[in-house]
Amino acid sequence: MKIGLLSDTHDYMDDQILRHLADRDEIWHAGDFGTAMVAERLSEVAPLRGVYGNIDGQDIRSLYPKVLRFNANGLDVLMTHIGGYPGKYHPDIRQEIMANPPSLYITGHSHILKIMTDKSLNNLLHINPGAAGRHGFHKVRTMVRFAIDNGQVRDLQVIELGKRA
Repeated sequence: MKIGLLSDTHDYMDDQILRHLADRDEIWHAGDFGTAMVAERLSEVAPLRGVYGNIDGQDIRSLYPKVLRFNANGLDVLMTHIGGYPGKYHPDIRQEIMANPPSLYITGHSHILKIMTDKSLNNLLHINPGAAGRHGFHKVRTMVRFAIDNGQVRDLQVIELGKRA
């Protein structure tokens, strides 16, 4: 199962993003879509899973939850927009992570690409794909692609989409 993961598009979508997602089985968006137009364009490429972010309005919040937990090809996934990272989990999600750690924990919000493991929680893999949009302080727009094979993340790729401006 091939996944395209992005976050913080802030109502920005270009053909380059769509090209990197063209061969994916699913697209996952970790919040701050900006508008439903972004969700619609992504849904035209592949099935879309997502969570709403702090800048998303009612149009997105009516379609996507704040926190999403699901199984993808044997992988237990937990996704939220504002969630922190290993060692600094956000208070809103910390209890769920500690009580029942997922295998893959996805967040957005910071605009900072981060891929790390939490060795204290059975090597929980944390991915923040950075920001694919143009709004924010990040200098380079990023997204992540990977495969899931029998509950394991494989072929992890960081995609640099160019400068924010």
